[in-house]
Amino acid sequence: MNLEAAKILIIIPAFNESGNITRTIADIKKQNLPVDILVIDDGSTDTTAQEACQAGVQVISLPFNVGIGGAVQTGFQYALHYGYDMAVQFDGDGQHDASFLRKVIAPILEDQADMVVGSRFIESDGGFKSSLTRRIGIHFFVRLINTMTGLNITDPTSGFRVHNRKIIAAFAHDYPQDFPEPEAIVAAKRLGARISETAVLMRQRQGGQSSIRQFKSLYYMVKVTFAICLHLIRRQPFDETQG
Repeated sequence: MNLEAAKILIIIPAFNESGNITRTIADIKKQNLPVDILVIDDGSTDTTAQEACQAGVQVISLPFNVGIGGAVQTGFQYALHYGYDMAVQFDGDGQHDASFLRKVIAPILEDQADMVVGSRFIESDGGFKSSLTRRIGIHFFVRLINTMTGLNITDPTSGFRVHNRKIIAAFAHDYPQDFPEPEAIVAAKRLGARISETAVLMRQRQGGQSSIRQFKSLYYMVKVTFAICLHLIRRQPFDETQG
């Protein structure tokens, strides 16, 4: 499949990203890629939805805040309904650099992967690597996921990732809710998906607050660890007829 022939949707989950969302959309549009952009306004109380509409993209406004998992799953359901070949998850807070979109999409176009994660840790130089506390947590999930699945993932919490039609169909039906990124990798692996990583650079958040604040860190670690273990206990073959 070539880029021009592919039907690609960029899903941007956004909660109170006023200012950031406008810059994020402009960054994506600047790449001149043949993609559609969908902002999932996750019950924002600021002007996120209005700014996204003014930027000329499709917006779905949820009636209340359901969390990033529910917002992203809404995007997958939209992608499945409208027959997209690829769905790109892309944060609305300005951390992701849209100049890497072509790079993360390429393995899907070449049918080398079902899911591609943009990793900030493959290359040691350049880009924002997150705080020390977050890096400790990321390293914990790297060891847990790689030990239990046989994968070689370096950035399991990255929200910059691409999914093909098979994964779109699976995640439209069932997607992790709280802090979904590490769990989604394990869920895709359990389905037999080919998962790869591509080196990207990330920026520090441009404004607003992360959904994972200090007081939630312990809950995050325990909840995601438990969810990953449950996924590994269950068995489900990857359905080649999906999508």
